[in-house]
Amino acid sequence: MSLQLTEVWRYPVKSCRGEQLTEAAVEPWGLAGDRRWMIVDGAGDPVTARECPPLVLVSPRVEDGKITLASPGLPEVTVPVPSGGDLVPVNVWGSDLLATLADDAAATWLTGIIGEPARLVYLDDPTRRATNPKYSLDTDRVSFADGYPLLLTSMSSLDELGDWLAADGDQPVPMNRFRPNAVVTGFGPWAEDRWRRVRIGAVTFRVAKPCGRCVVTTTDQFTGVRGSQPLRMLARKRRFGQSLVFGQNVIPDTPGQIRIGDPVEILEYAS
Repeated sequence: MSLQLTEVWRYPVKSCRGEQLTEAAVEPWGLAGDRRWMIVDGAGDPVTARECPPLVLVSPRVEDGKITLASPGLPEVTVPVPSGGDLVPVNVWGSDLLATLADDAAATWLTGIIGEPARLVYLDDPTRRATNPKYSLDTDRVSFADGYPLLLTSMSSLDELGDWLAADGDQPVPMNRFRPNAVVTGFGPWAEDRWRRVRIGAVTFRVAKPCGRCVVTTTDQFTGVRGSQPLRMLARKRRFGQSLVFGQNVIPDTPGQIRIGDPVEILEYAS
């Protein structure tokens, strides 16, 4: 099997439904258009599918200077992409920064889904937020993603996880549970644990750290229904310290374009 990129995903609004792409521009802070929007509460803290599973049913569409939000059984809402205007303080897992507040119509619509006051914010300047310096360079930046510009996952690892689940009488889970940006194939299960530098097409990435998984992985991305797998299985098979690991957080070194079918080359392994 050839070593190649098989899926590309971006998530315009953090924790909402993703878009599967055939190609994407890789910017220093992530895929173009990935997680530049976020839902926050009155304190500016993120509202995510961790505490509000129905957010995975919200489909964002960004085009022509507007963002449209849709969800089953509800009328769509469309608001302009803010340019200038009110900057408000927000927080992403301990990282404080400023973002631009979107129109009140989005806040009203999202409040109806969440059941508590919520606002939509836009990261107009993606250079504002630094990555964790423990695993990256001082110059590295990230959008509203949890911690790093892209998440890379492997189909072989998902297949083995599915085998473990099936052996316990559970249904395998699809890759969308893990909300990756780049999915690769052709490598052995968990080979990605040893990668340190990767090239996809013409774009090179540093592997920052393994991705510790949360309760969102137990949420069906098409129904919003929450179960217990795959976290229970990851706790048995893929526990590294306090983290239940699936996938690798990566940082672009040479921004460019990636597309499905691009060859994948491992440039450096852990010693």
